[in-house]
Amino acid sequence: MPTVSIITITYNAERFLERTIQSVLAQQATDFEYLVIDGSSTDGTRAIIDQYEQHITHWISEPDQGLYDAMNKGLHRAQGEYVWYMNAGDELHDSQTLANLLSRIRTTKADVYYSDALFVRDDGGQRSGTAIGLRSQVTPHTLPQHITWQDMQLGMKICHQAFVARRSIAPDYPVDNLSADLDWEIRCLKAAQKIEFLPFVLCKYLVGGLSVQQHRRSLIDRFRVLVTHFGWLKTIGNHIQIVLRARRFRQP
Repeated sequence: MPTVSIITITYNAERFLERTIQSVLAQQATDFEYLVIDGSSTDGTRAIIDQYEQHITHWISEPDQGLYDAMNKGLHRAQGEYVWYMNAGDELHDSQTLANLLSRIRTTKADVYYSDALFVRDDGGQRSGTAIGLRSQVTPHTLPQHITWQDMQLGMKICHQAFVARRSIAPDYPVDNLSADLDWEIRCLKAAQKIEFLPFVLCKYLVGGLSVQQHRRSLIDRFRVLVTHFGWLKTIGNHIQIVLRARRFRQP
């Protein structure tokens, strides 16, 4: 059984998929498996998968019910002790990232590992985009070095691609919620006995994903997730803080 399952979800992302695959292949470590879950793309995605097939442990290309249905497919097929999502366009931060993560896993055996994420913009090519900055610096989401699930009451503190969870505690994603990654992280943190902050950046995150493209629905779905875990009254009060925080953050 590999220690880490790296899972890439892709759909019609031929411009970005290769940079993700190459960031995995560049790793100076071997104790992992790599899965690619494609939603039956109609562009050149399959040709890219075929090109790198010998380096991919398992891949499928079939219709799905959306991003989180595909993520569930990856989770169900994973064999690793830990699961780590690195979707099309996102990258492992550098060639030593996985080796550094594996070293911490062997030493501390936590249930969840997390770190900051480097935001990059889409420059329209196969190569890595231009760096924007660390998520904790360019968004209102500060990143505590000792986190619990209660810290998520104002939203998603940890970028999903900078969150590695033991597979045995990882639940399925709700497929009808654009903030299902927030729900998933909260449930993982609730189930975790040991949570560890990593002092190195895990990923490069390509901005402009599904939740950005469907921003209004994403906000509504986030509210639904937070109500589930924190209740109506606290969530309403917290959303007032979220709005005020966003306004302050945008001020020069």
